[in-house]
Amino acid sequence: MPRIDHALIVGAGIAGCSAAIALAQQGVRVTMVEKQRAWKFLSSGLFIYSNGLRALHAIGVLPPILEAGFAVPGGRNRYFDQDGSFIVETVYPSLEGLPAILGIKRAELHRILASRIDELGIALKLGTTVIRMPPAGGGAPPRVALSDGSEDAFDLVIGADGIRSQVRAEAFAHIAPAYSGFGVWRSVHDRPRGLDAKIMMMGVGKRLGIMPISEEKLYMFGVMLEPQDCWYAPADWPALMRERFGQFGGPAAPFLHQLGPGSEVLYTGVEEVIAPLPWHAGRVVLIGDAVHASTPFMGQGGAMALEDAVVLAEVLAEPHPLEEALRKFAARRHPMCKLVQDVSRQVGQAGALEEAEDCARRNLELRRDGQGKVDAFFAALERLR
Repeated sequence: MPRIDHALIVGAGIAGCSAAIALAQQGVRVTMVEKQRAWKFLSSGLFIYSNGLRALHAIGVLPPILEAGFAVPGGRNRYFDQDGSFIVETVYPSLEGLPAILGIKRAELHRILASRIDELGIALKLGTTVIRMPPAGGGAPPRVALSDGSEDAFDLVIGADGIRSQVRAEAFAHIAPAYSGFGVWRSVHDRPRGLDAKIMMMGVGKRLGIMPISEEKLYMFGVMLEPQDCWYAPADWPALMRERFGQFGGPAAPFLHQLGPGSEVLYTGVEEVIAPLPWHAGRVVLIGDAVHASTPFMGQGGAMALEDAVVLAEVLAEPHPLEEALRKFAARRHPMCKLVQDVSRQVGQAGALEEAEDCARRNLELRRDGQGKVDAFFAALERLR
């Protein structure tokens, strides 16, 4: 490693956990801090495509991920209109023999990452934040003071603390999240035995998806335009989700009808973080949502965080000076993450069309060009590796 003996990782989400594992597997001493007092994570689902599964394989956790999640047979994605009329079926590519797409509950993914962190003996400090971090410039390892009263010098500080990144605010004050205009609603349901594909329903101004996340469960996710800074009481989320997407029929209707008191529902406003290069300042570097949070329409947010962790560990293992390694990391990752952000934004805008005639044209184009666009997107990701 290029003068990296001890790394501080701020944030224990997907990006932080994966980076900790990737670095520890190379013999780096890692300290992780996480502001949550108990290690718990939002329990809705997510899906991971082959490129993300490849990164999970690289950090040694793929077998339990495959066991806990649900791999869609054949990588099938079925599109319907909001009334349940079938539009088209597309197929995601399978890379290197991996499943094309796997759904998993977020809590299960973090449970598996946490288990691997424990196996590797990585130091994890819950309920802990950074209270003082020197200016990012300068060549000496920065001494960082933590809220538990400890202070230490770290060869590298990795900001993996998400959209509201404290590390980014300290070292890159000019970068801030921007509201996308969209809100996303998520719910978890029992999975009928016959529902074994990813489903996307294209509505007027809205879209609704369904994804199996285990043998027993699936999650439903709806996206629509929402006012900025709106707040809804969590107790009202089930009724609001049912109301907002009540016009959807077909495969979504039974799950919408189930929503009520006690349903597992989550609402979040969608923000983006668009950061130009460089992604590092001195010995501080940003990864994951802290530096390239995207809208959710391509389902690549988790995969981008996983790949960040693997690539960062790879370049740090090469015989380069630290400054060069961090530049190389961002140069490799920036084009791919920008592609995901740009395409996701375009897909989101197509899903938010509010005129029925525009939606009908969109659905015809989806039937004609859908598979070609899927193939082109994943081919572009591979070219940018």
